[in-house]
Amino acid sequence: MTGNFGLSDKVALVVGASRGIGAETAKAFARAGAAVVLAARNQAAIEEVAREIQATGGRALAVSADVTDPDSMEALVSRANDVFGRLDAAFNNATDGPKPAPLAEIDADAFDRGIRTNIHGTFHGMKFQIAAMLECGGGTIVNTASTAGVEGASGLSAYVAGKAGIIGLSRAAALDYADKNIRVNVVAPGPILTHHLEAAGQEVQRMAAMAVPMGRIGSVADVANTVLWLSSPLSGFTTGAVLPVDGGQLSGRIIKSSYRRDV
Repeated sequence: MTGNFGLSDKVALVVGASRGIGAETAKAFARAGAAVVLAARNQAAIEEVAREIQATGGRALAVSADVTDPDSMEALVSRANDVFGRLDAAFNNATDGPKPAPLAEIDADAFDRGIRTNIHGTFHGMKFQIAAMLECGGGTIVNTASTAGVEGASGLSAYVAGKAGIIGLSRAAALDYADKNIRVNVVAPGPILTHHLEAAGQEVQRMAAMAVPMGRIGSVADVANTVLWLSSPLSGFTTGAVLPVDGGQLSGRIIKSSYRRDV
């Protein structure tokens, strides 16, 4: 999507940009005219995405960063300011956590790693992003949660806790800065064809698609375009929102639940 999102000459930061949703969103920002700072631990991967953006005439900078380290996140925002002079939009998309298992079987260190990446990482990102945005008169932040963070999911207690924490943190930040021209929103993807679902195989993908009212798995572009809208003036009266990108999956479950209660 290359529509007029009002992002020309803006500066966008994408954290967790090495592949999948993050990489696609970085490219979408660039197509919309923004300069893009790509951040992840995998320097080689984000440099490759930056080269793809530059090859089509976009402006991109790759910066290695660790969301669990506040000094690293502060340095990331400082680098964006040094190179491009401002920060207008940020997309916090990094995630981590243990493999699926019942709660009592989850390793405590793996659980802590997921919480550090999802909740602490989002906090560290927003803390320094907001400070930079206040200096240039405002901005937008979008954080990645999940439909699992809204309704829960069996075997994914660490992931659910992290994504639910992101939702709460984002809503609080949205209220903190609503009168400072800084908007904070959340995307909550459902089944999206990222490397995780690709690795799961076609049968798992088929079953996932059957559970979606629209009858298909989402694409990374579906999420990227939603992030772009939330980062643009087109959503200028939207803050503190949690926007499912799930083909109607959450709505379908709510409707079915209500129907069961009525009958």
